[in-house]
Amino acid sequence: MTEQRKDFKAGFVTLIGRPNVGKSTLLNKLVGEKIAIISPRPQTTRNIIKGVITFEEAQIVFVDTPGLTQVEKAPTIIDKKIIEETLMGIEGVDVVVFVADENEPCSEDYFIMDHLKKVKKPVILTVNKVDKIKQYRALSIIEKYQEHFPFNRSIPISAKKGTNLSILVGEIINYLPFHPPYYPSDLITDQAERVLVAELIREKIFELTHQEVPYSVLVKVDEFKERTQELIYISATIYVEHPSQRGILIGKKGSMIKKIGQLARKEIESRLGCRIYLSLRVGVKKDWRKKIDSLKELGFDIREQK
Repeated sequence: MTEQRKDFKAGFVTLIGRPNVGKSTLLNKLVGEKIAIISPRPQTTRNIIKGVITFEEAQIVFVDTPGLTQVEKAPTIIDKKIIEETLMGIEGVDVVVFVADENEPCSEDYFIMDHLKKVKKPVILTVNKVDKIKQYRALSIIEKYQEHFPFNRSIPISAKKGTNLSILVGEIINYLPFHPPYYPSDLITDQAERVLVAELIREKIFELTHQEVPYSVLVKVDEFKERTQELIYISATIYVEHPSQRGILIGKKGSMIKKIGQLARKEIESRLGCRIYLSLRVGVKKDWRKKIDSLKELGFDIREQK
C-alpha cells in the first residue's frame, strides 16, 4: 500500500454558468479528452459530468453542469428541476468556477451571481472566448462582473485555444483542501460507458436536426455487450415526445437515423478504443420532459418531497 502524502491536495470544483458559454469545451480541454458533448446550440449539457485531473501535488475533480437560467424561465418541469438540483449541488464542492463569455453580463449571469452570494465557497471568474475580442475589452467585461460579485480571482481564458488554462488550474489548486486523491490517477471521468454512449448519440442528433427535436430526445442504452475482444454490441433507443419527431429522426427511407448511427459509431469507437456494432431504434415517450420521473432516466437521484 502506498503511503498517503500529507501535502497532497484534492477537491471538487464545479463549472457553472449560463448556456453556451463553453463549460463543456473547457472541461474537455482541461481533462485532455472529450467527456462532455459540445454543440454551438445552447443547453446541450443535460447531465452533471465529472472529469478528473491528477497532478504530482493535487487532484481536481471537475463537475460540469447544465447551463443555468432563471428557474421561472425553464420551459418544462424537467428543466426547472435540473436547475434546482444544480444550484443545490454547489454546496457540496470546494471551489466554484463561474464561466462567462465575451459578452457583458446578462440576466442569467446576475441570477447565478445572486445565488453564489449565499454560498461560502471560493469563486473564480473565467471570461471565456477572449480569443474573439481585444484585451481591453476582456478587462472591461471582468470589471462589470466584479461590480456585482467579489470574486476571489478573475482570469480571461480561451478554452478553445487553451489560453491561461494553466493559470486557472494553479489558482484552483491554491484553494483546494489538503486531502488524499478521490480517484485513481489514471481515471479521467467517473461517467459510466453507457452514459457516455448515450450522450455521444445525442450530440449527433444536435448536429443533424433542428428546432425543438434534439431538446426532446432521451437516449437509453438497452444493451452493451462484448461480443469478441475486438467488438462491442450496443443497442440504444432514441425516445422523442411526439410521433412527428420520430418521423424526422428516422428520415426518408431511414436516411437520418442511418446518418446519426454512422457519426455516433465513429465517435464512440474513437472514445472506447475498439470496434462497435451500433443498433438504433426510435420510440415515443409522450411529453416525457413534463414528467418528474423522467429525471431518473437522466441519472438524477431525486427524492420525493413530502
